[in-house]
Amino acid sequence: MANTPVVIVGQGYVGLPVAMRAVAVGHRVVGLDTDTERIRMLRAGVSYVEDVTDAELHAALGSGRYTATTDYAAAAGFDTAVITVPTPLRDGAPDLRYIEQAARSLAEQLTPGATVILESTTYPGTTDEFLRPLLEKGSGLQAGLDFHLGYSPERIDPGNREWTFVNTPKVVSGITPESLRSVQAFYDGLVDRTVPVAGTREAETTKLLENTFRHVNIALVNELAVYAHMLGIDIWEAIDAASTKPFGFLRFTPGPGVGGHCLPVDPSYLSWEVKRTLGRNFRFVELANDVNNYMPMYVVERLTSAMNRRSRALRGARVLLIGLAYKRNSGDCRESPAVRVAELLHLAGAQVHVVDPQLRPEQMPAFVRAVPLTVDQVEAADAVVVLTDHDGIDYSLLSDAPLVLDTRRRLTATAGTELL
Repeated sequence: MANTPVVIVGQGYVGLPVAMRAVAVGHRVVGLDTDTERIRMLRAGVSYVEDVTDAELHAALGSGRYTATTDYAAAAGFDTAVITVPTPLRDGAPDLRYIEQAARSLAEQLTPGATVILESTTYPGTTDEFLRPLLEKGSGLQAGLDFHLGYSPERIDPGNREWTFVNTPKVVSGITPESLRSVQAFYDGLVDRTVPVAGTREAETTKLLENTFRHVNIALVNELAVYAHMLGIDIWEAIDAASTKPFGFLRFTPGPGVGGHCLPVDPSYLSWEVKRTLGRNFRFVELANDVNNYMPMYVVERLTSAMNRRSRALRGARVLLIGLAYKRNSGDCRESPAVRVAELLHLAGAQVHVVDPQLRPEQMPAFVRAVPLTVDQVEAADAVVVLTDHDGIDYSLLSDAPLVLDTRRRLTATAGTELL
């Protein structure tokens, strides 16, 4: 490999696995992040990302080919830079400040022949209309002529052991054919398969389509679950039966809502762009947002109703929540619907206790109490709600609970257990 560095801007759940893979195949990698605590941990060989072990990080550091830093001067003379920074929503609109900061800082180090790739999820047109001018202005170079520019949407699913960064096909694009070749050549060295598309707007839309598809279908089964319960229908039995069809059906299951870095945010980028550019409402996205945002409230309503049937009020009750992360076997609680359930229970006057072996106590809201899952904790609870179905939970202990509301179907419906 050339001695010029590969720069990965952002060392989070996307950037760190990319950095580790690049080191593993022989690149010299500079991992940039503005979070000084992250950099301190990385330099100490401590990983905060589930898909990167401490051993992998130690190996990267020991190779001498990985440097974690907050200083963009370390990116001088880079060959390839990959931007993997957050792109949150602010007041319903895309917040691109982190991309802007990265672009301005990288532009100062940009040299002819280098390649810049954006991986952050965003609206169609961001790479060419937002990132490109910043790089050109800061460097005095012309994209597509003096340096290469492209977009490759991240597809990392934290905690997924079957589909990893390496074996998940990687969509790649460039603003020119030459840029596409450069972007594709870089990822061809990192992953098993690359999928080139016509342009950056198509690649940006690919990511939004993938997550909007999931968001809309989850909303469909969530709304169906609400009405099936009212109609006395076992929605889980119906989903199981429908899943036996070998064509024309994909299995989605209900739950307490959607969370994480993608589903609560990404479809709204597409909706925002359609509204801004075309003056139209993306009705499927807006409806899915309404349905999925309602689910934490529905969970609390179902719990309240179940407790009322047992002559027990929610106010003053001790409620034990199983899982606070947004997905199974993850330590990520960003935008987690389970956190919203906990908030609503707290506002209703309940004493909220949480079991989540994937989270550190400091990750939990101040109004909840982190506890271990024991027989004593279960027996002391007036109700138990399964919100995140981590595999490391001994669900057999919940048989001693007076009431369980299971939103993930880890248990069997009984007199004391209700399924969402």
